[in-house]
Amino acid sequence: MLPDWHPHPDVWLVLGTVVAAYLIANRRHERRTGHATPERQRRLFLGGMALLFVASEWPIHDLSENYLYSAHMVQHLVFTLVAAPLLVAGTPAWMLRELLRPRWAFHSFRFLTRPLVAIVVFNGVLLFTHWPDVVHASVTGPGIVHFAVHVVVVGSAYLMWWPVVSPLPELPPITPPAQMLYLFIQSLAPTIPASFLTFGSQPIYDVYATFPRIWAITVLEDQLIAGLIMKLVGGLLLWGVMAVVFFRWANREQREGWDALRFQGVEREIRAGMGR
Repeated sequence: MLPDWHPHPDVWLVLGTVVAAYLIANRRHERRTGHATPERQRRLFLGGMALLFVASEWPIHDLSENYLYSAHMVQHLVFTLVAAPLLVAGTPAWMLRELLRPRWAFHSFRFLTRPLVAIVVFNGVLLFTHWPDVVHASVTGPGIVHFAVHVVVVGSAYLMWWPVVSPLPELPPITPPAQMLYLFIQSLAPTIPASFLTFGSQPIYDVYATFPRIWAITVLEDQLIAGLIMKLVGGLLLWGVMAVVFFRWANREQREGWDALRFQGVEREIRAGMGR
Protein backbone atom coordinates (compact mmCIF):
# COMPACT_ATOMS: atom_id res chain seq x y z
CA MET A 1 0.00 0.00 0.00
CA LEU A 2 1.37 3.38 -1.01
CA PRO A 3 1.40 6.42 1.28
CA ASP A 4 -1.50 8.82 0.86
CA TRP A 5 -1.15 11.14 -2.11
CA HIS A 6 -0.40 14.78 -1.56
CA PRO A 7 1.28 17.29 -3.87
CA HIS A 8 4.60 19.02 -3.22
CA PRO A 9 4.15 22.67 -4.25
CA ASP A 10 7.86 23.44 -3.93
CA VAL A 11 8.66 20.82 -6.58
CA TRP A 12 6.02 22.22 -8.92
CA LEU A 13 7.32 25.76 -8.37
CA VAL A 14 11.04 25.10 -8.85
CA LEU A 15 10.81 22.72 -11.79
CA GLY A 16 7.97 24.68 -13.38
CA THR A 17 10.07 27.85 -13.22
CA VAL A 18 13.02 26.15 -14.90
CA VAL A 19 10.84 24.72 -17.68
CA ALA A 20 9.11 28.08 -18.24
CA ALA A 21 12.47 29.89 -18.39
CA TYR A 22 13.79 27.32 -20.88
CA LEU A 23 10.77 27.62 -23.18
CA ILE A 24 10.67 31.43 -23.00
CA ALA A 25 14.39 31.67 -23.73
CA ASN A 26 13.96 29.37 -26.73
CA ARG A 27 11.08 31.44 -28.06
CA ARG A 28 12.99 34.71 -27.71
CA HIS A 29 16.06 33.22 -29.35
CA GLU A 30 13.98 32.02 -32.29
CA ARG A 31 12.37 35.43 -32.72
CA ARG A 32 15.72 37.23 -32.51
CA THR A 33 17.76 34.94 -34.77
CA GLY A 34 15.22 33.04 -36.84
CA HIS A 35 16.79 29.75 -35.72
CA ALA A 36 14.80 27.41 -33.51
CA THR A 37 16.28 24.86 -31.13
CA PRO A 38 15.89 21.40 -32.73
CA GLU A 39 12.74 19.66 -31.57
CA ARG A 40 14.69 16.58 -30.53
CA GLN A 41 16.90 18.66 -28.26
CA ARG A 42 13.93 20.33 -26.62
CA ARG A 43 12.32 16.95 -26.04
CA LEU A 44 15.48 15.66 -24.37
CA PHE A 45 15.59 18.59 -21.96
CA LEU A 46 11.88 18.46 -21.17
CA GLY A 47 12.12 14.68 -20.75
CA GLY A 48 14.92 15.18 -18.23
CA MET A 49 12.84 17.73 -16.34
CA ALA A 50 9.85 15.36 -16.39
CA LEU A 51 12.00 12.64 -14.83
CA LEU A 52 13.21 15.05 -12.14
CA PHE A 53 9.55 15.81 -11.42
CA VAL A 54 8.56 12.13 -11.23
CA ALA A 55 11.46 11.33 -8.89
CA SER A 56 10.73 14.38 -6.69
CA GLU A 57 6.97 13.92 -6.37
CA TRP A 58 4.63 11.33 -4.88
CA PRO A 59 5.10 8.42 -4.44
CA ILE A 60 8.90 8.23 -4.85
CA HIS A 61 9.54 11.30 -2.73
CA ASP A 62 7.27 10.15 0.08
CA LEU A 63 8.66 6.62 0.09
CA SER A 64 12.27 7.82 0.03
CA GLU A 65 11.89 10.39 2.81
CA ASN A 66 9.54 8.57 5.17
CA TYR A 67 9.85 4.82 4.63
CA LEU A 68 12.51 3.19 2.44
CA TYR A 69 16.15 3.95 1.75
CA SER A 70 15.86 1.80 -1.38
CA ALA A 71 13.33 4.31 -2.73
CA HIS A 72 15.84 7.04 -1.88
CA MET A 73 18.38 5.15 -4.01
CA VAL A 74 15.94 4.89 -6.92
CA GLN A 75 15.35 8.63 -6.68
CA HIS A 76 19.05 9.45 -6.85
CA LEU A 77 19.69 7.04 -9.73
CA VAL A 78 16.94 8.74 -11.73
CA PHE A 79 18.47 12.12 -10.92
CA THR A 80 22.05 11.19 -11.82
CA LEU A 81 21.99 8.45 -14.47
CA VAL A 82 18.77 9.12 -16.38
CA ALA A 83 17.64 12.74 -16.04
CA ALA A 84 21.09 14.39 -15.97
CA PRO A 85 22.34 13.17 -19.39
CA LEU A 86 19.04 14.23 -20.95
CA LEU A 87 19.44 17.69 -19.46
CA VAL A 88 22.99 18.00 -20.80
CA ALA A 89 22.09 16.82 -24.29
CA GLY A 90 18.94 18.97 -24.28
CA THR A 91 20.64 22.27 -23.45
CA PRO A 92 21.23 24.16 -26.73
CA ALA A 93 24.69 25.52 -27.45
CA TRP A 94 23.50 29.13 -27.74
CA MET A 95 21.95 28.93 -24.25
CA LEU A 96 25.15 27.53 -22.77
CA ARG A 97 27.13 30.32 -24.42
CA GLU A 98 24.84 32.87 -22.79
CA LEU A 99 25.18 31.24 -19.38
CA LEU A 100 28.95 30.92 -19.73
CA ARG A 101 29.52 34.36 -21.23
CA PRO A 102 31.44 35.68 -18.18
CA ARG A 103 35.06 34.66 -18.61
CA TRP A 104 35.27 33.25 -15.08
CA ALA A 105 32.16 31.13 -15.65
CA PHE A 106 33.51 29.60 -18.86
CA HIS A 107 36.93 28.79 -17.42
CA SER A 108 35.42 27.39 -14.22
CA PHE A 109 32.99 25.22 -16.17
CA ARG A 110 35.73 24.04 -18.53
CA PHE A 111 37.83 22.97 -15.55
CA LEU A 112 34.94 21.19 -13.80
CA THR A 113 33.96 19.28 -16.95
CA ARG A 114 37.41 17.85 -17.60
CA PRO A 115 36.94 14.07 -17.40
CA LEU A 116 39.16 13.45 -14.38
CA VAL A 117 37.80 16.44 -12.48
CA ALA A 118 34.17 15.66 -13.35
CA ILE A 119 34.40 12.03 -12.26
CA VAL A 120 36.16 12.97 -9.01
CA VAL A 121 33.56 15.67 -8.23
CA PHE A 122 30.64 13.38 -8.99
CA ASN A 123 31.92 10.49 -6.91
CA GLY A 124 32.97 12.82 -4.12
CA VAL A 125 29.39 14.08 -3.99
CA LEU A 126 28.16 10.47 -4.19
CA LEU A 127 30.17 9.48 -1.12
CA PHE A 128 29.31 12.69 0.72
CA THR A 129 25.55 12.35 0.17
CA HIS A 130 25.66 8.73 1.40
CA TRP A 131 27.38 9.71 4.63
CA PRO A 132 25.00 8.83 7.49
CA ASP A 133 25.04 12.33 9.00
CA VAL A 134 24.27 13.90 5.64
CA VAL A 135 21.43 11.45 4.99
CA HIS A 136 20.02 12.17 8.44
CA ALA A 137 20.20 15.94 7.88
CA SER A 138 18.64 15.63 4.44
CA VAL A 139 15.71 13.55 5.68
CA THR A 140 14.98 15.24 9.01
CA GLY A 141 16.38 18.74 8.55
CA PRO A 142 14.77 21.86 7.06
CA GLY A 143 13.46 21.66 3.53
CA ILE A 144 16.28 23.89 2.27
CA VAL A 145 18.83 21.23 3.28
CA HIS A 146 16.94 18.56 1.37
CA PHE A 147 16.66 20.85 -1.65
CA ALA A 148 20.36 21.79 -1.51
CA VAL A 149 21.40 18.13 -1.46
CA HIS A 150 19.32 17.42 -4.56
CA VAL A 151 20.73 20.46 -6.37
CA VAL A 152 24.29 19.35 -5.61
CA VAL A 153 23.53 15.77 -6.71
CA VAL A 154 21.99 16.83 -10.03
CA GLY A 155 24.66 19.46 -10.61
CA SER A 156 27.51 17.00 -10.10
CA ALA A 157 25.78 14.53 -12.44
CA TYR A 158 25.49 17.27 -15.08
CA LEU A 159 29.27 17.72 -14.90
CA MET A 160 29.87 13.96 -14.98
CA TRP A 161 27.87 13.46 -18.17
CA TRP A 162 29.37 16.42 -19.98
CA PRO A 163 32.39 14.55 -21.47
CA VAL A 164 29.96 12.04 -22.98
CA VAL A 165 27.04 14.10 -24.35
CA SER A 166 28.30 17.71 -24.50
CA PRO A 167 26.31 19.80 -27.02
CA LEU A 168 28.82 22.69 -27.00
CA PRO A 169 31.49 22.68 -29.76
CA GLU A 170 33.81 24.82 -27.64
CA LEU A 171 33.82 22.09 -24.97
CA PRO A 172 33.20 18.95 -27.04
CA PRO A 173 32.75 15.39 -25.77
CA ILE A 174 35.77 13.14 -25.56
CA THR A 175 36.37 10.46 -28.21
CA PRO A 176 34.17 7.33 -28.15
CA PRO A 177 36.94 5.01 -26.87
CA ALA A 178 37.67 7.51 -24.09
CA GLN A 179 33.94 7.74 -23.31
CA MET A 180 33.73 3.97 -22.86
CA LEU A 181 36.76 3.93 -20.56
CA TYR A 182 35.35 6.90 -18.64
CA LEU A 183 31.97 5.22 -18.15
CA PHE A 184 33.62 1.91 -17.23
CA ILE A 185 35.54 3.66 -14.44
CA GLN A 186 32.32 5.33 -13.32
CA SER A 187 30.56 1.95 -13.20
CA LEU A 188 33.20 0.72 -10.73
CA ALA A 189 33.14 3.77 -8.46
CA PRO A 190 29.84 3.06 -6.62
CA THR A 191 31.11 -0.39 -5.57
CA ILE A 192 32.39 0.95 -2.24
CA PRO A 193 29.15 2.46 -0.87
CA ALA A 194 27.11 -0.34 -2.48
CA SER A 195 29.18 -3.01 -0.68
CA PHE A 196 28.55 -1.38 2.70
CA LEU A 197 24.82 -1.37 2.00
CA THR A 198 24.68 -4.90 0.60
CA PHE A 199 26.80 -6.66 3.22
CA GLY A 200 26.02 -4.54 6.27
CA SER A 201 24.81 -6.50 9.29
CA GLN A 202 23.62 -3.36 11.10
CA PRO A 203 21.52 -0.44 9.87
CA ILE A 204 23.85 2.19 8.42
CA TYR A 205 21.20 4.92 8.49
CA ASP A 206 19.60 4.96 11.92
CA VAL A 207 16.93 7.41 10.82
CA TYR A 208 15.42 4.81 8.46
CA ALA A 209 15.22 2.34 11.35
CA THR A 210 12.82 4.74 13.07
CA PHE A 211 10.40 4.94 10.14
CA PRO A 212 7.26 2.79 9.85
CA ARG A 213 7.86 -0.44 7.96
CA ILE A 214 6.01 -0.76 4.68
CA TRP A 215 5.32 -3.91 2.64
CA ALA A 216 6.90 -5.97 5.45
CA ILE A 217 10.40 -4.92 4.37
CA THR A 218 12.82 -4.90 7.29
CA VAL A 219 15.52 -2.26 7.72
CA LEU A 220 18.30 -4.63 6.67
CA GLU A 221 16.31 -5.92 3.69
CA ASP A 222 15.69 -2.33 2.64
CA GLN A 223 19.41 -1.61 2.97
CA LEU A 224 20.30 -4.72 0.94
CA ILE A 225 17.86 -3.75 -1.83
CA ALA A 226 19.34 -0.24 -1.91
CA GLY A 227 22.85 -1.64 -2.35
CA LEU A 228 21.76 -3.97 -5.14
CA ILE A 229 19.94 -1.14 -6.91
CA MET A 230 23.01 1.06 -6.66
CA LYS A 231 25.39 -1.55 -8.01
CA LEU A 232 23.31 -3.59 -10.45
CA VAL A 233 20.80 -1.09 -11.81
CA GLY A 234 23.31 1.75 -11.85
CA GLY A 235 25.87 -0.50 -13.53
CA LEU A 236 23.38 -1.69 -16.14
CA LEU A 237 22.47 1.90 -17.02
CA LEU A 238 26.11 2.86 -17.49
CA TRP A 239 26.93 -0.29 -19.44
CA GLY A 240 23.88 0.35 -21.60
CA VAL A 241 25.24 3.79 -22.50
CA MET A 242 28.65 2.23 -23.18
CA ALA A 243 27.01 -0.19 -25.60
CA VAL A 244 25.27 2.66 -27.42
CA VAL A 245 28.55 4.59 -27.66
CA PHE A 246 30.36 1.51 -29.00
CA PHE A 247 27.82 0.65 -31.70
CA ARG A 248 27.50 4.25 -32.85
CA TRP A 249 31.27 4.51 -33.05
CA ALA A 250 31.55 1.21 -34.92
CA ASN A 251 28.85 2.23 -37.40
CA ARG A 252 30.52 5.58 -38.00
CA GLU A 253 33.91 3.95 -38.52
CA GLN A 254 32.33 1.50 -40.95
CA ARG A 255 30.61 4.27 -42.92
CA GLU A 256 33.82 6.29 -43.04
CA GLY A 257 35.69 3.19 -44.21
CA TRP A 258 33.23 2.63 -47.05
CA ASP A 259 33.36 6.32 -47.96
CA ALA A 260 37.17 6.12 -48.12
CA LEU A 261 36.99 3.03 -50.34
CA ARG A 262 34.48 4.72 -52.66
CA PHE A 263 36.66 7.82 -52.84
CA GLN A 264 39.71 5.73 -53.69
CA GLY A 265 37.71 4.00 -56.44
CA VAL A 266 36.62 7.31 -57.93
CA GLU A 267 40.17 8.63 -57.68
CA ARG A 268 41.53 5.61 -59.56
CA GLU A 269 38.91 6.07 -62.27
CA ILE A 270 39.85 9.73 -62.65
CA ARG A 271 43.54 8.92 -62.87
CA ALA A 272 42.83 6.16 -65.40
CA GLY A 273 40.77 8.58 -67.49
CA MET A 274 43.51 11.22 -67.42
CA GLY A 275 46.09 8.67 -68.51
CA ARG A 276 44.23 7.77 -71.70
